[in-house]
Amino acid sequence: MNDNRFMSGSQAQATQIDLGLRSYMLGVYNHMTTALALTGLMALGLNFLSVSNGALTSIGELFFVSPLKWVVILAPLGMVFYISARLNKISSSKARNLFYIYSGLMGLSLSSLLLIYTGASVARAFFVTAAAFAALSIYGYTTKKSLSGLGSFLIMGVFGLIIAQIVNMFLGSTQLDFMITIIGVLIFAGLTAYDTQKIKNMYLAGDDAETARKKSIMGALNLYLDFILMFQFLLALLGNR
Repeated sequence: MNDNRFMSGSQAQATQIDLGLRSYMLGVYNHMTTALALTGLMALGLNFLSVSNGALTSIGELFFVSPLKWVVILAPLGMVFYISARLNKISSSKARNLFYIYSGLMGLSLSSLLLIYTGASVARAFFVTAAAFAALSIYGYTTKKSLSGLGSFLIMGVFGLIIAQIVNMFLGSTQLDFMITIIGVLIFAGLTAYDTQKIKNMYLAGDDAETARKKSIMGALNLYLDFILMFQFLLALLGNR
């Protein structure tokens, strides 16, 4: 008769893997949450310095009117490509610091949204995004169904979305813009679940600590981008200008 007080070797190994996976995923969410907090603080800080009595200050004109605005807009894009390309060649601590610098730059870039939309609608879109993200990420973590096929379809959808946005820059169609916004919300909602499952499946109990930390940072970057892009599309859909 088996003694339930003692685990078999396979049970002990499964328990160890489960604990390691939980620690790994907690690291992913901690990095992502820290990055989102930095983004929010930088956006609010720049907005506070940029507007006075309903008009742009000299700092606001520097960041939103002068040619520096293009550096603010494009710097996050260059930074995310750099981190992705260099991740395997740099230490996990440097990757983490670059990720946080990137999130700060993203905050400067997103600060312009506070000049376009009301504070209440920005807050509403943020909390709707946070609730949707949490539900979708939990689904991606817990579902036994493989989402790899859905992920491939959604990634193709991202490229289609970019092409549609470029085309609409010339057409200026409000109907097409509305469709792009709806599709954008759906795509990044789906990618949230897909990326969560992919990040979970990337975990290997045999990884050394440095490799695990790098995977954690890259996973946090993916989920951070899903959150930010879903937030932007939801703000375009729900926000009051």
